[in-house]
Amino acid sequence: MTKTLNETRATDGLNFFTTGDGVRIAYRIDGTAGKPVLMLANSIATSMNMWNGQLAEFSLHYRVLRYDYRGHGDSDTPDGPYSFDRLGRDVIELLDTLHIDRVHFLGLSLGGIIGQWLGIYAPERIDRLILSNTSSYLGPAEQWQGLITSVLQPEKISDFADMFIKNWFPSHMLESKNELVAAFRNGILATRPQGIAGSWAAIRDMDMRRTVTLIDAPTLVIASQYDTVTLPSHGELIAETVPNAKLVMLPAVHLPNVEFQSEFMSIVLEFLQSK
Repeated sequence: MTKTLNETRATDGLNFFTTGDGVRIAYRIDGTAGKPVLMLANSIATSMNMWNGQLAEFSLHYRVLRYDYRGHGDSDTPDGPYSFDRLGRDVIELLDTLHIDRVHFLGLSLGGIIGQWLGIYAPERIDRLILSNTSSYLGPAEQWQGLITSVLQPEKISDFADMFIKNWFPSHMLESKNELVAAFRNGILATRPQGIAGSWAAIRDMDMRRTVTLIDAPTLVIASQYDTVTLPSHGELIAETVPNAKLVMLPAVHLPNVEFQSEFMSIVLEFLQSK
């Protein structure tokens, strides 16, 4: 794991800061200074580039902050299991480093779990919260332990890339030579196995089914009808549990921001700009 001084550095628009436990985290900021900040958090086994298709539109309205989780993209990859307490504190420390008090937060899949943690444990940092294709519980723990053990075997990463892709995209995108799907698969292959395993350990140990009742930020839950990872019922449960949450169901698989980009954007912007 590379360690640096606890300061922010920039390389070709890519910035870095170092967390309290010595992990260098990569991030980018786009859009005009002075606008409200929209923070984006992506799926496991992807980088902040997962939001490239939405960046131009979001940047018209917001100062957009993206980052790579520990173990992903251009961030460091510490050994051992991760936790959502630590993944959540990574966000808080990044905001503190940038002197940002509050943000709108949009998290998809793993990012949505981090969003739930922030809404529960750092409500003073969240204006509006969007939880897309996520869950407050993905047990039992035993299934995750088997995946963690398997993904750390170097020869298995290609099989896991195939698994992720099948879980993320509809069959018509998989049956053709789709450049976007190919790019996502390459991104999975570029993710360090320890980063996936560490994040799966956080999911293994996570259960926020009761504590999400503490979220008091205006909350939008986006779920997908054909999602086999975070089932439609998972999104429905969050929407039923978080006070006054709004639920939108899309006819998508796991990445509605990619599969139904215009609809996803319209739903998100309408929620963020509503009074």
